[in-house]
Amino acid sequence: MRKAYLDNIRWSTVLLVLIYHVCYMFNGVGILGGIPQAKSLPAFDTIASVLYPWFMVLLFVVAGISARYALQKRSAKQFIKERAVKLLIPSTLGLFVIHWITGYLNIKMGGGLAYIPKFLIYPISVISGTAHLWFIQMLFAFSCLLVLLRKADKSDKIWTFCAKIKQPMLPLLSVFVFLAAQILNMPVLTMYRFGIYLLSFLFGYYIFSHERVQEMTENIRLPMLCLAVVSMAVYVYCYGGGNYTSSACLQSVITNVTLWMMVLTIIGYGRKYFNRETAFTRRLAKSGFGIYILHYPVLIVTCGLLYTCFDLPAIWNYVIALAVEIVMTFLLYEVIRRIPLVRFAVLGVSSLDSQENGRRR
Repeated sequence: MRKAYLDNIRWSTVLLVLIYHVCYMFNGVGILGGIPQAKSLPAFDTIASVLYPWFMVLLFVVAGISARYALQKRSAKQFIKERAVKLLIPSTLGLFVIHWITGYLNIKMGGGLAYIPKFLIYPISVISGTAHLWFIQMLFAFSCLLVLLRKADKSDKIWTFCAKIKQPMLPLLSVFVFLAAQILNMPVLTMYRFGIYLLSFLFGYYIFSHERVQEMTENIRLPMLCLAVVSMAVYVYCYGGGNYTSSACLQSVITNVTLWMMVLTIIGYGRKYFNRETAFTRRLAKSGFGIYILHYPVLIVTCGLLYTCFDLPAIWNYVIALAVEIVMTFLLYEVIRRIPLVRFAVLGVSSLDSQENGRRR
């Protein structure tokens, strides 16, 4: 079962990821991994801080909903096999084909090339090239865990119980989101937040996959929007201009209330106004996963060239990086999806037909 608005939320969020990573590359708040000593603008740091807490939580909720729909038509074995090809292959074999570029440039910008023997540069670059692929790695791990949970709950009692949730409980789920944000967070690699992302995935699977819950979320979209605006204003006041990846920010009450209000608002308004398809949205839905996979190597090369070869005003670094990232990523996707072996290693797609059929299922 596919819902147009979920596809539209997914590709829209991927575009926000592209915007976020441009802001992150030139960040001026001291977050590691960006271009060292690059010119930055506070307004773009604010944009990044506004996006960072919630957009990946939203993607995991949508992924959980999609997993429920997928398992209605597949056995557990088929589900894991498909997920292994789509998620595990790009985050392993893809490192050797294209994402080593990310690792290499990160090492170079950090000054590490001077200390690494030449014969080890490529393998270390491969190992260091994960970057944004953490999302699909975690998604595969959560998919495997989900299969185990389904095996333990063969009569589907948990999913049936979650269908009984009342409308006022939806915003109050932020309490569980806050608690999950406190646990299973990796040090340094702050993107690996297993607690909150696993909960978001399970919320999608067990709660938001119910048509009734989606309808309730649509019905409360306006009050959720008001709460999201107010809580976001407080969040920006408290954490704007600072390190939005710090534990103090990500584990705070205001951050987690804000991100959950944003998630409910987007699902509610998406179901109401974004539940339709056009040729344009179908194209974006089809290519969204590939765009996510490929955009980061394109971006880091672009930003590196802008920093080392040009001395432009800061605003132009952002504008040019975003324009090149979008255009070149789409072009690269169209090229790679037509090269059989490379397509499989980088995108986890065996053929053009299987890619299209996979999106329709």
